[in-house]
Amino acid sequence: MTEATALPPAVIDSPAAWIGEDLSKNTERWLKHLAAEEIAELERAAEVFLASSKSIDSLTAQDFPLPRLGARLAGLQETLINGIGFEVLRGFPVANHSQEKAGIIFCGIGAHLGKARSQNAMGHILGHVRDIDTDPNDPDTRIYQTSQRQTFHTDSADVVGLLCLREAMEGGKSLLVSTITIYNEMRRQRPDLVALLFEPIATDRRGEIPEGEKPFFEIPVLNWHEGFLTGLYQRQYIDSAQRFPEAMRLSDAHIEALDLFDALANDPRLYLAMQLQPGDMQFVYNHALMHDRTGFRDWPEPKDRRHLLRLWVSVAGDRPLPESFKQRYGSIEIGDRGGIMTKDTKLNVPLG
Repeated sequence: MTEATALPPAVIDSPAAWIGEDLSKNTERWLKHLAAEEIAELERAAEVFLASSKSIDSLTAQDFPLPRLGARLAGLQETLINGIGFEVLRGFPVANHSQEKAGIIFCGIGAHLGKARSQNAMGHILGHVRDIDTDPNDPDTRIYQTSQRQTFHTDSADVVGLLCLREAMEGGKSLLVSTITIYNEMRRQRPDLVALLFEPIATDRRGEIPEGEKPFFEIPVLNWHEGFLTGLYQRQYIDSAQRFPEAMRLSDAHIEALDLFDALANDPRLYLAMQLQPGDMQFVYNHALMHDRTGFRDWPEPKDRRHLLRLWVSVAGDRPLPESFKQRYGSIEIGDRGGIMTKDTKLNVPLG
C-alpha cells in the first residue's frame, strides 16, 4: 500500500467519533435553545439588511451584525470543526416571519460561519429542500427533491445547514452518523474491506458537470490526510456512476465494502435520529459526519408541505483536504472551497 492510501491508526479517538445511542440520551450536548435577546438580534439585523437594499448573494457577517449571538456562532463553528460535528439551534419563531425574511436571517447566520457555496448548477446559495415530484429513479435526479428515503451521504461543502420551515405530515426524520465511528468499526471487523474505501471510486455528478471534467469524479470514500479522516460519500451516486463505460468497475470486494459501510451507518446503535421542528436550525460538518433523511408523507395542500432551507458553507480555519477533492470542490483553499459550479453557473439566492 502506498503512502497516499496508507490507513489511519486502528482506532481514531475524536470528539466526532460518537455513538448515536449515547447522544440520544444526552441532548444537551447538541440541542441548544436561542434566548429571546438572540432572536430579537436576528430580527433587527434582518430588518436593517432589508432596508439597506443590498444584494443577499453578497451578504457578509459585517452586513449582518450579531454582537451577542455572534459569540455563540463562533462556538458553534468550533463544535463543527473540532467537536462532535453538529448542533441544532431551537426556538426561532419562523411562523412569525415571511419566507423571505427567514431566508435572510438564515443566510446571515451562515455568513458568520463562513462563505456560502453554490448547491447546484443553477448557482443557488439558498437551497429549498422539498418534494417537487421528480422521478427518484431518474439518474439525474437530486434525491433531496423527492419524498423518498435518502441514504447516508455527505454534501459537497465543509458544512451543511438546514432551517426547518414546515414539517411533513408523517416521517422526514433527520439522521446523523459519525464517519469516524464507522471507520473504527470497519477497521475492527474487516480491515481488508475498509482498506478498499481509501482507493478512488467513481461517483456520479448527476448531470452537473464542471467545464473540462468527467460526468463523474473519482475520490475515495475515506481519505487520511494530514492527520484527519475525511469522508465523501453518496452510495446512490456511486451506483449510478456505473452507467458510464469509462468509470471504474465496482469489484465484488468493493461492493462488499460499501455494503458493510452502509450497514454500519444504518445501525440504530450508531446513528442519531431527530425530528426537526419548525424554526430548528441544524448544522452538520460533512467531513466527519454523514446525514440522511427518512421518507415522508406530505400534507395534501401545497402551502402546508414539508419545506426546509439549506446552506452550504466553506469555513475559515478548517482542516486541509487532499488534492483529489479539487475534482468536486473546485478549489481546496480553506475558507473558499466546495459547491457545484459549471460553465454557466451564476450565484443567486432564490428566496421563494
